[in-house]
Amino acid sequence: MEYPNYYNEVEHIILKDELSRFLGSSEEGIIDISYLDIVKMAGHSCVLVSGTYLMALKGLKKLYGTELPRRGEIKVELRESFDDGNTGASAQVLSNITGATADSGFRGINGKFNRRGLLSYGADITSNVRFTRLDTFKSVEVSYQPSKVVNPGVVMQSVLGPDATEESKKLFPIKWQEMVKTIFDNADTVISIPDF
Repeated sequence: MEYPNYYNEVEHIILKDELSRFLGSSEEGIIDISYLDIVKMAGHSCVLVSGTYLMALKGLKKLYGTELPRRGEIKVELRESFDDGNTGASAQVLSNITGATADSGFRGINGKFNRRGLLSYGADITSNVRFTRLDTFKSVEVSYQPSKVVNPGVVMQSVLGPDATEESKKLFPIKWQEMVKTIFDNADTVISIPDF
């Protein structure tokens, strides 16, 4: 698979997953998730996918500090309802990273490792997403504002708008990925996390 080089520069999200350890899927249950992994899952790279990845990366770092986040032991609450915009796509990214699912995930083994009921929509929060540790019940809220640095609509018009040319259509994928890279290059601008 050929892909933009900047994918390799994006910081990985490292978690510990007791289910993975229990079943022998990974030594010590350590899960290493790259942006490329998430792009493969989503089938594309865009402002939503990159921003959701960054919300998880930065939110879990804030929530766990120097500890490894505990995959499958994190509650994820989204402000938007399931039917709002692309909330479902964002939820899929967060589910793949945290293991949290609404009602279709892993049911558990002998009362342990349940992933269902850990992801919900329509939360009464002002941020985009809230992560809560199930061991300490400490929470962190994360907001994402891509409009501070990019305007996807302008880039999209270069290929779909009335002034689109063969040349602009040819350059569109390059411009699109340059825009997504801008999100990562300005992560501290587009992501905000209030102090506990």
